[in-house]
Amino acid sequence: MCPQIYLDNAATTKVSNNVKQAMLPFFDELYGNPSSMYAFGQQAKEKLEIAREMVAKCLNAKTNEIYFTSGGSESDNWAIYAATQIGMRQNKKHIITSLFEHHAVLHTLKKLEKQGFEVTYLPVHSNGIIRVQELKNAIRPDTCLVTIMFANNEIGTIQPVQEIGNICRENNIIFHTDAVQAVGHVSVDVDKMKIDMLSLSGHKFHGPKGVGALYVRKGIALSNLIEGGAQERGRRAGTENLPAIWGMAVALQDAVNEMEKVAAYELNLRDKLFNALSKIPHSAINGDKDIRLPNNFNMCFEGIEGESLLLLLDDAGICASSGSACTSGSLDPSHVLLAIGRPHEVAHGSLRLSLSKYTTQEEIDYVISKVPEVVDYLRNMSPVWDQLKKGVRKHVL
Repeated sequence: MCPQIYLDNAATTKVSNNVKQAMLPFFDELYGNPSSMYAFGQQAKEKLEIAREMVAKCLNAKTNEIYFTSGGSESDNWAIYAATQIGMRQNKKHIITSLFEHHAVLHTLKKLEKQGFEVTYLPVHSNGIIRVQELKNAIRPDTCLVTIMFANNEIGTIQPVQEIGNICRENNIIFHTDAVQAVGHVSVDVDKMKIDMLSLSGHKFHGPKGVGALYVRKGIALSNLIEGGAQERGRRAGTENLPAIWGMAVALQDAVNEMEKVAAYELNLRDKLFNALSKIPHSAINGDKDIRLPNNFNMCFEGIEGESLLLLLDDAGICASSGSACTSGSLDPSHVLLAIGRPHEVAHGSLRLSLSKYTTQEEIDYVISKVPEVVDYLRNMSPVWDQLKKGVRKHVL
């Protein structure tokens, strides 16, 4: 059964009708292998390079700086491994990141730590934003990479990317940003922002799943990811998923073209949610209220379990989340919320609602009516909430 109200667009988005229609010819008319020498294959090759140019223009990059991948996680892994291989050749084995990166970054860095790299994890503070001065202080002569996400996937806070880029360029350090949540939602200019490597994923802006891209600034020696063929300029072997690549390029072009209009629409709905649900006693917004993605809402409600909240909202026809889709099923509290200082018992009671251009005013009104009911119901069942009311425990929020 289709969901009544889908508010988990940070996890994935609906593929737009325009994108679906744009992809169809690649299944029965332009299905040739782009690596084939005959005309039919070269027609596909031409479309592949047009898609590359489309993605590059949306980022203000050069066409030959775009490499197609299977998604954001692969792009993150590829970028980090490539940058650290450059670092090893220069005898530099220090990396700077933040405490609340996506696990595609954090798990990769943990693996590299076992291989002798040192990693500095910058705090993100209560507003979910790193301090530029702390980044400056962390830089060492052997720093080879700074990898800081553009916007957080759980709480949506936007990092000072341009300032980070300037600092890294001044210190001759490669700057990679996981921009999976940001691309297609806020303006991204890799040249202006001095970004050296950038990861993106098509399904976050109404494109298909299983396709992404890695931007790599010209002059950076990108190591091979997959051996076996000449695809992606010899760096990533394997026949290109042309239908998905074309769909992603069209989706990104559409997102950039309508970004200002959609962002204003989402911002209005998001702030309506914040203003209404902030009235629930002992609740708090996670991260800076304004320096965040226009479609991201994230709050904590004291005295409840997020899993129960999500299940009851699902019963009410509302698809929501408590954090990253990549950690669903985990009983551990969000590392993002712990990083901004939320205690374990509060971090467990989080709610993320992420909007899209398809979200309606009526849907938001319904959510505003339902969430307080569900929170109140769960609190009345909670022994923790009973202790809070009786003063046995002290309120945190």
